Amino acid sequence: MALVRYTAAAAEAAGIAAEQVPASTVGELRAQVLTRHGGELAQLIGRCSFVVDGVASDDGAALGPSDVVDVVPDL
Repeated sequence: MALVRYTAAAAEAAGIAAEQVPASTVGELRAQVLTRHGGELAQLIGRCSFVVDGVASDDGAALGPSDVVDVVPDL
């Protein structure tokens, strides 16, 4: 499971700062996050970057069990 950390407005929209999410790609992680939190986060997530272990990543990026994914709203 990847550790997902929500920053700034993404944390407010998700209602939490961090959680473990089972996913093998960033795209799967994005879908899991939307299923779990929907609502405000669904409106914001299209304007967020997914940063895996410090590297901005697209939906096809693979995730390992020890990866840390930061969900960062774009400015």
